[in-house]
Amino acid sequence: MPNSATPTHCPYCALQCGMNLTPVEGGTVEVSERADFPVNRGALCGKGRTAPAVLSSRVRLTSPLVRSGGTLVPASWDEALDRIAAELSRTRAEHGPDACGVFGGGGLTNEKAYTLGKFARVVLGTSQIDYNGRFCMSSAAAGGIKAFGLDRGLPFPLEDIPRTGCVILVGSNPAETMPPSLRYFTELRENGGTLIVIDPRRTKTAEQADLHLAPRPGTDLALALGLLHLVVAEGRVDEEYVRERTVGWEEARAAAMAHWPEYVERITGVSVPQLRETVRMFCEPESAMVLTARGPEQQSKGTDTVGAWINLCLATGRAGRPLSGYGCLTGQGNGQGGREHGQKADQLPGYRKLDDPAARRHVAEVWGVDPDSLPGPGRSAYELLDALGSDIKSLLLMGSNPVVSAPRAAHIEERIKSLDFLAVCDVVLSETAALADVVLPVTQWAEETGTTTNLEGRVLLRRQAITPPEGVRSDLDIMHELADRLGVEKGFPTDPEEVFEELRRASAGGAADYSGITYRRLAEENGVFWPCPAPEADLADIGGTADIGGAQALGEVGGTADTRDSGNGEVHPGTPRLFLDRFATPDGRARFVPVSHRASAEEPDAEYPVLLTTGRVVAQYQSGAQTRRVDELNAAAPGPFVELHPRLAERLGATEGDPVAVVSRRGRAVAPARITTAIRPDTVFMPFHWYGEGRANSLTNPALDPTSRMPEFKTCAVRLETVKP
Repeated sequence: MPNSATPTHCPYCALQCGMNLTPVEGGTVEVSERADFPVNRGALCGKGRTAPAVLSSRVRLTSPLVRSGGTLVPASWDEALDRIAAELSRTRAEHGPDACGVFGGGGLTNEKAYTLGKFARVVLGTSQIDYNGRFCMSSAAAGGIKAFGLDRGLPFPLEDIPRTGCVILVGSNPAETMPPSLRYFTELRENGGTLIVIDPRRTKTAEQADLHLAPRPGTDLALALGLLHLVVAEGRVDEEYVRERTVGWEEARAAAMAHWPEYVERITGVSVPQLRETVRMFCEPESAMVLTARGPEQQSKGTDTVGAWINLCLATGRAGRPLSGYGCLTGQGNGQGGREHGQKADQLPGYRKLDDPAARRHVAEVWGVDPDSLPGPGRSAYELLDALGSDIKSLLLMGSNPVVSAPRAAHIEERIKSLDFLAVCDVVLSETAALADVVLPVTQWAEETGTTTNLEGRVLLRRQAITPPEGVRSDLDIMHELADRLGVEKGFPTDPEEVFEELRRASAGGAADYSGITYRRLAEENGVFWPCPAPEADLADIGGTADIGGAQALGEVGGTADTRDSGNGEVHPGTPRLFLDRFATPDGRARFVPVSHRASAEEPDAEYPVLLTTGRVVAQYQSGAQTRRVDELNAAAPGPFVELHPRLAERLGATEGDPVAVVSRRGRAVAPARITTAIRPDTVFMPFHWYGEGRANSLTNPALDPTSRMPEFKTCAVRLETVKP
């Protein structure tokens, strides 16, 4: 590669911050500021600055590994690939295609996610595919589809946040999870707007807020309903908006009116005066937003909770208007694109539904297969993992570490160990990869080209800056080689741009329409927001079909500035702002969904009297498989801890730094006490980045939301015990 700076994007969170990479000695790169990218405007967090450390051969895999005599030993690529193909073939022959499972990751590029979904359904013929993005924002996606007819993390660019009048930030701590985004909330307040943060902990983000509400974990649904009750009682409903742009208000209103303020105060611990002040701050400005993250979403009632916050926006006319709306702060780097193009158990590329005959026909035509050959919907992520070793005998896992990240993790670890065969493709030897029969070393962000879709719905081009080490191959190469060995010689190209061209055809006419996006446009325009259909004149060039009519029906969701091509061949500009003219529903109106509070799947009792909630710290990322290999990040966050209130610590007899055991019905974790008044006295917090005795997900509850199938990571009942030296 040329020894000059390459503009690209960070490998970590869904901001996908812009950065420049310059090759240096040792096969790695130097990161420098890239001020032209509008999301981060040059700013980077510690994870982004230190990302090149994982490129080092000191920490990453550089050779395939095959289990021999109980030990993983280096092997040739042919030996490793032959073994995977043989085991998958044996599994299909002995147990049927659904005995083969595929589990993906929210960090895979759009090209890899698309190809993985195609590989599962065309090569293996299995319905058993899902990905760890199910653990990220599936409840927000389900709530958005119910209300608006479309799911995109943010329906507007981040640049709109500082210009609105008020933001309610629910269960999110961007100061630590995506630090470069904090400037948007700082600028909001500098411009005269207000910030309300809802979190059981007084986080670094909450410290910046004009108002901080600290509800009991698992009560966000009641809180939103209580606020809507007050909106009605105080005459703050935007009646004209509700009448002209929504349906279902009366049913949602009746449900909310059952949640009077004093009742909500008893459930949540948030006082009635705070509830009233929240309503005042939210309703008085001309514009306002509600942004949610994992706090309200990772619950067994996460979809209803998101729906309640959307109802608050709709009742006050704060959706589908400039500088207003509901949005979700996506977590994983390509959590948005990863689910749009085929990794989810029930979806085909373009955000099409797998059980929709028209969708099956369209995608099957692009793939050159019979629609009837495509399997139906399969299990969701946790359900798939829970079936390992029983219904699912072999698993191909790409870019995920469920031994650390899955709820009830000790149980999932045992299910993985019970498999007949496990193959893992990863950059490093994660805790899950260490259990595999075959491990394949893959290229990473700086060594490959591909696209991702950030939390705004902005499709981006990550560019290759350096040549990968000898012995390392891309995931696209791996799927091509496996497909060939399994009897499918065509349809799995290794060039990412060629894959993206096929993705364009497969997505054409779908809700997430990328057909008008090209690598050239991404490079020249610093990203393009979907939906972005191709002009009708260009459809034939990319192999589109008559199914484009569905896209035109969605065409007005972006507002008058973002209307689609009318047949004259003009290039569609992309859709940075959704719903300004109509929502993506058949009649163009948003749907109120009536919801009511219900308890969490597991409430405290005499045996387990304390609530546990989990989350991230600024210096680590997700399961920590990569960040825990970076010295600078480990120095800042060397291990797990248990955050607890002084009153709780006094009852336990614990002092700062003492080892504390946290015990749930599923397991036990031990970590040093961190005593602080920044958390509720009835709640403890643990970060989830570590394996071993401090693994927080040994404790978490896999109770699933009935719609999104999201596990209840954010609340479960525990007890605390002192640990004798």
